[in-house]
Amino acid sequence: MKPITVVADSNIASVDDFFNASMLGQASKQTIHIVTAAGRDITAALLAELQPEILLIRSVTPVNEALLADNKSVQFVGSATIGTDHVDQAYLAARQITFANAAGCSKHSVAQYVLTAILTLRPHYWQQSMTLGIIGLGNIGSTLAAYASDLGWQVRGYDPLLPPSETNNASLEQVLRQSDVISLHVPLTSKKSASTKDDKYLGNSSDYPTRHLINAETLAMMPVQTMLINSARGPVINASDLEADIARTQREVVLDVFEHEPQISQRLLSKLAIATPHIAGYTVEGKLRGTQIIYDALCEKLSVPSAQSMQTLLPLNMFLWSELKAHPDRLDKFYDILQDDAALRDRAIDGQVNGADFDQLRRDYHLRREWQW
Repeated sequence: MKPITVVADSNIASVDDFFNASMLGQASKQTIHIVTAAGRDITAALLAELQPEILLIRSVTPVNEALLADNKSVQFVGSATIGTDHVDQAYLAARQITFANAAGCSKHSVAQYVLTAILTLRPHYWQQSMTLGIIGLGNIGSTLAAYASDLGWQVRGYDPLLPPSETNNASLEQVLRQSDVISLHVPLTSKKSASTKDDKYLGNSSDYPTRHLINAETLAMMPVQTMLINSARGPVINASDLEADIARTQREVVLDVFEHEPQISQRLLSKLAIATPHIAGYTVEGKLRGTQIIYDALCEKLSVPSAQSMQTLLPLNMFLWSELKAHPDRLDKFYDILQDDAALRDRAIDGQVNGADFDQLRRDYHLRREWQW
């Protein structure tokens, strides 16, 4: 029987522990051959040469006809990420290729990143109520809202794809005008056609575009003291409009993602209150959960039992949300976000952080721990 070939992004956590012959192979009674490569090195040429049946990726590998045209063997694509804008799902469906992503895998990780950014820059919010605006109330946005409520903050939430609720309680303009901090948690989508009338909506459909949702017009609606945080997708913010806004208002802005990533302009970097290299979801738990989700999906595809659990791979975790709330002065012991900020700024050479250095920061990142909720 022909071995099953798996091509996997080497940055997927514990990929060998989940997909090796002793786990997946024994369950499926087939030989498993795993080839790992950097995400940007997973190319059409590599897939044409190896003809894998299984492709495991993260967000840096665009999966589309250009990647798979010369590959006739792929039957399953798994992305160990929440976002899906890097995958042409319609093309995969037309090829009858099963697709799975890791929706919700890092919802606590990203929510905790946002909280850390806010409370590092404005520690008085530990004791003082404020209004947190959340644009996009999916897995991450709704989790962030739960933390905010637990801290006694008011939440202004906007997501037109969900019904009104206690959290989904405002218009986009109300969120922009009435929030002390605004955090973005939307997928990256573009206009379906030039006839689309309203480009201020967002969602998981091209009828509700989010590309450049934050631009000169929407930035002008925000009070100058409103902090802006983006840990969703870089192009949700128009970078040039943001630079102009910061120059005018001195607004505090936190970016974990960038419009022209993996290259980052030092000019933009110098204007940001906190900047990190797309690692908001990079916790031990978030990474392992992402791998677990696509592993389980593949087991279902192959009709074999799931033989691995991330719980067996997790080291002891002593980071408790209840403890942090009781001792807010320990925040930097839970997560020192300024260390990540400094690491990114140190890579700025000749006017920019180049793509190779940005990718290396992500690849070599020392995974932090999620705070137990």
